[in-house]
Amino acid sequence: MSIGPLPLADLLALACFSLCCGGYVVLAGQRRASRRSLLQATYRHRRVWMERMLERDNRIFDSTLLGNLMRSVSFFASTTIIVIGGVFAMFGSADRAVAATADLPFVAHASRELWQIKLVVLGVLFVYAFFKFTWSLRQFNYCSIMMGAAPMPGDFPDRASLDRCAEGLARLNSLAGDQFNQGLRAYYFGLAVMSWLIHPLLFAPVSVLTVAVLYRREFNSTTLDALAYQYEAES
Repeated sequence: MSIGPLPLADLLALACFSLCCGGYVVLAGQRRASRRSLLQATYRHRRVWMERMLERDNRIFDSTLLGNLMRSVSFFASTTIIVIGGVFAMFGSADRAVAATADLPFVAHASRELWQIKLVVLGVLFVYAFFKFTWSLRQFNYCSIMMGAAPMPGDFPDRASLDRCAEGLARLNSLAGDQFNQGLRAYYFGLAVMSWLIHPLLFAPVSVLTVAVLYRREFNSTTLDALAYQYEAES
């Protein structure tokens, strides 16, 4: 049984993936304000970082740290362009890809149209990741501008002014980090879609496994425990 070019097994697997992907995005958005999340844990450290930066006369160290963050985002943005190009190249040679995988015992047979649908889903995910990475990079650029324009320690009229400046810098830095995280999340789901190229019965469990891995790392990991340990001990 099939609906259009999609056999029932592929359609159910795609529905499972859509539910996992969309459900996790909603869940992560709801948990974003939670104290027990990587985003909130790193935000506290970003906030302290910006306070320390504003108290220093020499801020070369801080610009170096920000440059390291920007290089990581730039690397993934550049890599994503290469991946997108590879997906488009596969889209143009779908007939050869179908013929090459037709005799493999562990790969489900797929028509040219179904193969292209799979590649479209994969391409959409990596295009989404590219937009997230480039927006993250722009936000880090804006953060560097704000850091360069920040007053020197002796120029703040009071502590409240320094706190407001640190809060603004920390928020922008955290927003850039969140966009980078969403781009990486698209990579994870892109790897799940790659399992669909092998078999639809593999696609659904890999999608569920991807959500489980993402949830554990963002909300229940030893890395989160280490990042939040200092602040949880103080409270």
